Amino acid sequence: MCGIAGTYGFGADTEDIARRMSGALAHRGPDGEGLFVDDQIGLAHRRLAIIDREHGAQPMTTADGRYTIIYNGETYNYLELRSELEGLGHVFRTDSDTEVLLEAHAEWGTAAYDRFNGMFAFAIHDAHTGTVTIARDHFGIKPLYYWVDPAVGTEGTAAAGAPKVVFGSEIRSLLAARVFEAAPDDRAVYRYLKFRVQDDDSQTFFAGVNRLMAGEVLEISADGTAISPFTRLKDELREIAARPSRPYDQQVVDEYRERFQESVRLRLQSEVPVGTSLSGGLDSSAVAAVIARQLREQPEDERYSAVGSRQNTFSAVFPNSSNDEEAYVDKLLSDNAGQITAHKIHPKPEAFLEDLHDFVRTQEEPIISTGPYAQYAVMREASKHVTVLLDGQGADEMMAGYNPYFYVYLRQLRRQKRYKELASEMIGSRDILRKLARTKFSGRTSVPIEALLNSGFVAEHSSERVTSIQDDLKERLLEDTFQASLPSLLRYEDKNTMRFSIEGRVPFVDKELLKFLFSLDESAIIHDGWNKRILRESMDGILPDMISKRRNKIGFTTPEGEWFRTIAPELRDVFASASFASRPYFDAPSVLALFDDYIAHPENHGTLMFWRLLNVELWMRTFFDDAEGATLALGGSAETGAQAAPAAPAPAAGADTAEQVEEPEAPKSDYVANPDKQLDLVSTSDRHSWRRLPLQTELVARGDDIEKLARERVEAFAAGLPADVVPSAAPWYFVISEKIIAIAQGRSWFTWEVKPRRAAKVLSRFVTRTPAGIGLGDPTTMELAIREVGLPRVLAASAAGAAGKVIKRKGLFYEVVGANVRAIDGPTPYSAFPSNVSAKLPPKDPDAVSARISAAIRRADIPAELRDSFVGTVVMDANDIGRNVLGSDVATPNERLEATFADNPLGQGRQRTPLAILVDLGIASQQ
Repeated sequence: MCGIAGTYGFGADTEDIARRMSGALAHRGPDGEGLFVDDQIGLAHRRLAIIDREHGAQPMTTADGRYTIIYNGETYNYLELRSELEGLGHVFRTDSDTEVLLEAHAEWGTAAYDRFNGMFAFAIHDAHTGTVTIARDHFGIKPLYYWVDPAVGTEGTAAAGAPKVVFGSEIRSLLAARVFEAAPDDRAVYRYLKFRVQDDDSQTFFAGVNRLMAGEVLEISADGTAISPFTRLKDELREIAARPSRPYDQQVVDEYRERFQESVRLRLQSEVPVGTSLSGGLDSSAVAAVIARQLREQPEDERYSAVGSRQNTFSAVFPNSSNDEEAYVDKLLSDNAGQITAHKIHPKPEAFLEDLHDFVRTQEEPIISTGPYAQYAVMREASKHVTVLLDGQGADEMMAGYNPYFYVYLRQLRRQKRYKELASEMIGSRDILRKLARTKFSGRTSVPIEALLNSGFVAEHSSERVTSIQDDLKERLLEDTFQASLPSLLRYEDKNTMRFSIEGRVPFVDKELLKFLFSLDESAIIHDGWNKRILRESMDGILPDMISKRRNKIGFTTPEGEWFRTIAPELRDVFASASFASRPYFDAPSVLALFDDYIAHPENHGTLMFWRLLNVELWMRTFFDDAEGATLALGGSAETGAQAAPAAPAPAAGADTAEQVEEPEAPKSDYVANPDKQLDLVSTSDRHSWRRLPLQTELVARGDDIEKLARERVEAFAAGLPADVVPSAAPWYFVISEKIIAIAQGRSWFTWEVKPRRAAKVLSRFVTRTPAGIGLGDPTTMELAIREVGLPRVLAASAAGAAGKVIKRKGLFYEVVGANVRAIDGPTPYSAFPSNVSAKLPPKDPDAVSARISAAIRRADIPAELRDSFVGTVVMDANDIGRNVLGSDVATPNERLEATFADNPLGQGRQRTPLAILVDLGIASQQ
């Protein structure tokens, strides 16, 4: 296990660049450093010595001087390959697997790579051709990143001039090269925030930096760069699965046990101490139990010598926490007393805060949850005792370890019309299906992530989609093994182990073991409501039933919800900081409002969404604001130590605010249009001309005096009013959005404050949603409708609406349910905060409100001629979809007033102009 880095095409700067890259990888290889430079090519190596510690130094060159290799990983079948190569005349000078890879390349070229069974990332320079070939193992266990200068060499093409390339085991080594400017990749950030995905394609979170995918080769030459696969492993697995399956019997179970034990044994090859990561779950417990059994039954077996007389295990435990697995760990320890020395680590939220900067730097890219921190803490302790650590990574993706796999298998059985098996599996998995139902109808209202993001950022990436295979179990396992799930887990594994100079090995991630599994029917994986069937049955007599037959899955993770409640003030400082508000990704007021509600009502919210937002912010601070490695301050805005801006006041419980976001750089003038809007509109029917002047407001909350707000805002508008903006004696109206009236009246709620009953959830599914998402197509707004007019009336209206569809008459639902329900507003992600996370009833008595506002305006301190030409007040519900006058104290027909807002001059995005002066300019002149 090591760190590698290389450069191509940088001329006289090659050696300096390679040395800087090597320096960034020192933690991956404390046992040695090597450098190779040949004209345009530089190769750097940091060594963690595991095998042939005395002679395995790198870079390593063949005896004839042609090939030079830098290599990170372990090839477990290297002894068999060495024997074959010796038969072909190759002479070896060391006992290392590095030399075997080098000679295999010299003999078979890139065709050799598919023969390697292990984990590897390496680069080989050919002095005869001047090329560099880099490759990554079949599963991508070992990382390899690269950057190609787009100015001179583009991937897969032969651009003018030789390419410039840097590559390495970590992104930090590429940044240390200082040959390109680091920048975030916004698409990767969006997909992470929206879909919780990462590591599923070649693009990293850093613009222009790519990861070589599993089973790929990148060849670099003077003609350019080219990527190609060196393996057909996925296709082979599909071909194996398509053949007639072996019958599932005890012989198959016994063979799987032997193959698994052999996979574990191969990964014990080492000249340094080897231990085991033990979470208490089925997978890591199986690894630890197999080793313990061997030590008990055959203590003289030299193949286990690196373990020692007692196996060291390392477990993260969380006493009194809901996800603590210590009882399972203790059961395994008691069943194997005398074979195991246990080390228990107790991660705490306070330590998490202290480690957070280093943890974010270690992972290099955002991660899905704080779970990998438990592994980080375990590796820190393990490094004091061992140099190699085995764990159970990969079994879930290969043997359907997560609950969603049950649903995939049930759909597959239905698609294949295997109804008898379908019924059996549904009965066997009924507890899991009940858990799904409880989650689905829990009553918790989830806030869409778009409501917490900058609307422009969302719009830019709205075409992004992420799908998964839904009705083919083995295809889904392939997808998750090579793309959707395991790659990110392997990244966490590599980063956390190498941060503390430990080599991590994963016995389940073995291509021969997976080929055997795919030769069996799906019933070897899921049967009678049990997943990982063959592993469970193969561990009979080796694992205690308490572990092999456990149904609940927790995994190597942290009690994130409990921790977040403990450290909520520190996390809030991040969301309230100036740097968070300055990012192009977030709608900071919405995030802060939601987090404040989480602090007050943690039972209403999960933490995964908060963590993603937090992780992106800390990642930005670490790799862009804090590029030189300054200390991260949770409340600061960057490495300068600047204090966070004061937090905006959180809305009171049940309160809401006017449509707005962060403070603009300067207030909008009352006499100019909103962005992309215009002041004047000419009616197409009668050539009547109108001027609309949108007025910006401060925050509005429950209980505010709307009449006072209107009077003071009109006074501010009139102060210094240019003569040509409102012509003398021109009639004018005061127009006010129904939203802020509803807010002030206490008829607006954050979505998470509304607890939809089951009827609301069911009925909302049958509502046709508008493109903007407005209406009763959301459980929260349907719940408000039921509260407003009663469930019987809503049901009657629903029946009328259904009948209307039959007779092709629209609008019957709203005719029956009434205007108040028609005017209910739901959460609209495109809108400004808080309309993106709130639901509102229409204002009460809008005509009376209009009259009181008009009276207040007539008492305002404004010029007499302006007061004399004032017509009255209009309560308007306007958006990009339609217009509706809800109330007024004027005689002007509603249809005429609604037409004046045909283009929604108040805007529908980030403006906060819920008020307007509407001026009647008379008949427009004919042109």
